[in-house]
Amino acid sequence: MGNSKTLVGFMAGAAVGVVAGILFAPDKGSATREKIASKTGDLTDSVKESFNDFIDGLKETYSGAKKDAEQLSDQAKASLKSASQEAKNALSQDPLNKYS
Repeated sequence: MGNSKTLVGFMAGAAVGVVAGILFAPDKGSATREKIASKTGDLTDSVKESFNDFIDGLKETYSGAKKDAEQLSDQAKASLKSASQEAKNALSQDPLNKYS
């Protein structure tokens, strides 16, 4: 979550910087409003793109972790089945086994 907070902080700082730069520029009010609207749209698009990239990264991480967990589960099941079979074989071959 540290990366998302950093990203949000960076985007907020960039937005404040852009707005401050536009407001202090010597332009007519209508030109300033147009610039603010344009920059706001650009910033909104940038934030949406960054957020979508972040979500896609989370999805990829989750998918990879899920696949790893499934593989580990399959390996554990196979090992348990093998150990169980070996134990059965060992018990069936022991001449002193009273359970045969």
